[in-house]
Amino acid sequence: MKLRAEAREWIEFQWPYLLAFLGGKERVSELAYETGAFVRRREVRDPTDMLQLLLTWAVTGRSLRETAALAAESGMADVSNVALMKRFMRAGDWLGALLADVLGEVQPSSSSLLRIRVIDASSITRDGGSGTDARLHLSLDLGPHRIDDLELTDGREGETLERFVFKVGDVVLADRGYAHRGALATVARSGAHFIVRMPWSNVPLETPDGEPFGLFDALRTLPEALAGEFAVQFRSPDGELTPCRLVAIRRSEAAAAEARQKALKERKKHGTIHPSTLEAAGYFFVLTNLPKEISAASVLQLYGYRWQVEMKFKTLKSVLHLGELPVRSPELIRVYILAKLLVALLIDELIGAAESFFPWGYPIAAHQLVASDSSPF
Repeated sequence: MKLRAEAREWIEFQWPYLLAFLGGKERVSELAYETGAFVRRREVRDPTDMLQLLLTWAVTGRSLRETAALAAESGMADVSNVALMKRFMRAGDWLGALLADVLGEVQPSSSSLLRIRVIDASSITRDGGSGTDARLHLSLDLGPHRIDDLELTDGREGETLERFVFKVGDVVLADRGYAHRGALATVARSGAHFIVRMPWSNVPLETPDGEPFGLFDALRTLPEALAGEFAVQFRSPDGELTPCRLVAIRRSEAAAAEARQKALKERKKHGTIHPSTLEAAGYFFVLTNLPKEISAASVLQLYGYRWQVEMKFKTLKSVLHLGELPVRSPELIRVYILAKLLVALLIDELIGAAESFFPWGYPIAAHQLVASDSSPF
């Protein structure tokens, strides 16, 4: 409850500053009318009031009835919970546009020559549900430790790197669910690099001479406790060749036993498990197109930072309760999640700005930068 109260206080007492990161009242209102989220002033007098109510509802865990009562008590609006719900249901595109604005302002990290980005996805299920109602696909820039891109889909949409745009110098860290040849080839073609964990049976590899690569023959040559690498290549579905390296290391006996137990547990419902799956559990290996100057050990160390995106998801789910969906309609589910994500990004921006280039802690709206006719400058 304490965390919920703190989130509410951000919205209640820091609202003018959070609004500044959205481009100010003018930009928020402009997008509200453009997207159809705000058509006319009746019960709610202003788009920014409606946004504040919407974020309060999503972040604090209040019901629609409680949010309507809060609106009346604060003088923001005299609206029923039913009318408020109808207004909120039209806000999905508006919130999406606001999120896009905030993400567009996130600048790439310049603290190093390489920009490390961790990609992952997390499933979200409504209260009482058993399946996946939505899936959040997220990119985390490890430099400032800030979300730099995201996409919200329904539960049927899978994980793929093709959801994101990569630039020269990006280094993408991703788990085995993203080891798809077409997407990896696209990342390489953009001038970016990948370090992707590879299932033993998912990506057919070749030697640089074009011969089939013997994965397990290579893995068995690895020494104890030392990282090794093998020059390989793969073909995308359209035949494009991507040169890369398989970087691998033997697991300790304890780590290998744990990996085998996990593999057996995952395969138990299928009845059988391939012997190669158990052998593969004795190794840890990734595929990368980073230049050879970056050693095998360094590649593995870089991949070790992937856990930070999992911590980001845990933060979103624990602090902002992202995994709790008290609503059922697809429209409200989308609005509810986007509202929470918008608050998360705004708080990141507010904290980041206070620690960096705005001595006063927030940006000045563009319209305030235009000098008046009476200005001597």
